[in-house]
Amino acid sequence: MPFEHLVRDHTIYACVMGSRAFGLATDGSDTDRRGVFLAPTPLFWRFEKPPTHIEGPAEEQFSWELERFCELALRANPNILECLHSPLVEHVDATGRELLALREAFLSRQVHETFTRYALGQRKKLEADIRVHGAPRWKHAMHLLRLLMSARDLLRTGTLTIDVGDRRDPLLAVKRGEVPWPEVESWMTRLATETDEASTLSPLPAEPDRARVEDFLIRARRASALQSDPYDEGVQGVVGTRGVRQG
Repeated sequence: MPFEHLVRDHTIYACVMGSRAFGLATDGSDTDRRGVFLAPTPLFWRFEKPPTHIEGPAEEQFSWELERFCELALRANPNILECLHSPLVEHVDATGRELLALREAFLSRQVHETFTRYALGQRKKLEADIRVHGAPRWKHAMHLLRLLMSARDLLRTGTLTIDVGDRRDPLLAVKRGEVPWPEVESWMTRLATETDEASTLSPLPAEPDRARVEDFLIRARRASALQSDPYDEGVQGVVGTRGVRQG
């Protein structure tokens, strides 16, 4: 069974991410597509389970199975949370709309730790580039600044907005290498401090609403189990109206 069929036939939500979603696209920007698919429930009855994620079939396309996506979102994974808030939605069905309606259930003050930890790792890589090559990868520096702004504003307001808006021009100047590294470094430090301060007064709850998300996942799995699907042919010969065959 080609895995791409899961993306083609069972995607519940698909969006564009990267620079285009962030409002930082230029003429040469790629189109990064991300999605969530709901693997048919009968696939989980086999020893070989469906994949948790699939790369492709198109270039720059990556999709997660719903359960894996929810797990990562509940852990406040920055990339996953931002995917849920993309302003560029290309496909969404009824189940996908339920997922989007749960966006706030995934948000908590845990974002302070996950976003900050990710940002610190990226900053260390930039500093290593300076030691080795004499300059950072300016595109990565721009995206780190964007991430820090996003984390700070999320903790301050309780709302995740990924389009940079009127901060586009200053950020693109960083990407072009027009801002000296000491100024960029100072900007990063200031944003990190503001993010720490925002976490202490954040309107976000301490923990995500795991029970609400789990209820959604169970309902989605149950609804899938009741649907006729070509992928369940392998189990129809094993499970019949009289139960499991005894061989």
